[in-house]
Amino acid sequence: MHASLGTHDAIILGAGAAGMFCAAMAGQRGRKVLLLDHAEAPGKKILISGGGRCNFTNLGTTPDRYLSVNPHFAKSALGRYTAQDFLALVERHGIAWHEKTLGQLFCDGSARQIVDMLLGECAMGGVTIELGASITDIDHADGRFRVTTSKGVAEAPALVIATGGPAIPKLGATGFAYDLARRFGLKVVEPRPALVPLTLGPDQVLFRDLSGVATPVAASAGKASFREAALFTHRGLSGPAILQVSSYWKHGESIAIDFLPEQPKGWLREAKRSEPRLGLRSLLNRQLPERLATTLAERIALPSELGNCRDALLEQAEAQLAGWRFTPNGTEGFAKAEVTVGGISTADLSSQTMEARKVPGLYAIGEAVDVTGWLGGYNFQWAWASGWATAQAV
Repeated sequence: MHASLGTHDAIILGAGAAGMFCAAMAGQRGRKVLLLDHAEAPGKKILISGGGRCNFTNLGTTPDRYLSVNPHFAKSALGRYTAQDFLALVERHGIAWHEKTLGQLFCDGSARQIVDMLLGECAMGGVTIELGASITDIDHADGRFRVTTSKGVAEAPALVIATGGPAIPKLGATGFAYDLARRFGLKVVEPRPALVPLTLGPDQVLFRDLSGVATPVAASAGKASFREAALFTHRGLSGPAILQVSSYWKHGESIAIDFLPEQPKGWLREAKRSEPRLGLRSLLNRQLPERLATTLAERIALPSELGNCRDALLEQAEAQLAGWRFTPNGTEGFAKAEVTVGGISTADLSSQTMEARKVPGLYAIGEAVDVTGWLGGYNFQWAWASGWATAQAV
């Protein structure tokens, strides 16, 4: 016989950002909430995020910074619980924070402060937390969910899937959310790694030799373009600009990198007029890391002095530097991905409450859902907003 974990108003699976926040907010509305996780400690992904300082939200949060098969789905939740709302909570807890580039907010201290804040909010809501509880079975009958775990059986009329996606398996991440969703007849948009380094094949080994070199670029995949740093690695390309475009990149497609996004059109012809004896390598050396400047100049192979180059040749070189094409042969996979693109289909969920249309009482929030934010605190804001929306409904 299994021990009883009792009857609750809501059972939340997954003590990550979305699950803890949803549990706390529902508990503070007077709901009796049980929060379950198979891990021995809550908020593992929170602790390693933002280099251990947790980029907990982004002041520039708008729905167009999220990828989903339905780009409108995130609007309702994001509109009802904003970055400012979460920041106010952080300040109520006396957590010092700072803004980095592009609206990204980080703890001055450590990500542990965000986990402790969420646990404190759960305590205020009287939430029961069971860690190290692996789930062996879930039944649904007569409007009630019955969850069997290694620690006992629990029942509730509401079940919230907040177990995330398969990114970072070493922290215990799995595709559990998708298996569960499919069992209840919900569709799953094919998950793939996002915010992930891209790998280059042997044909582009030249660039892998630049391992460790970083420079500000404009990187594009499809219609999406990001101006941030790119980093060459021994396996391919990384850095914020590359992680951003990786969410939009699809196998077989190329990405374009503008190595000199600050330069106006015609800058090479201008340089030829003002410094005709200069070579391309010396010119690039002023603006790019030396190893990169040398590599690009060797590949473009202009005559030794700009003064000896026809204007048409310079325009061609300029175009090459502004739209250098790489065709990645893959990504570093879920092991290195920060999040997952795809997940439980939004077509099967209410954008107001995150409740499954076909299964009353079943909800899905956070990364488990097919809503993926850009790099820079957007995925945390989706966790808070979707968790809040469900907490108002259970």
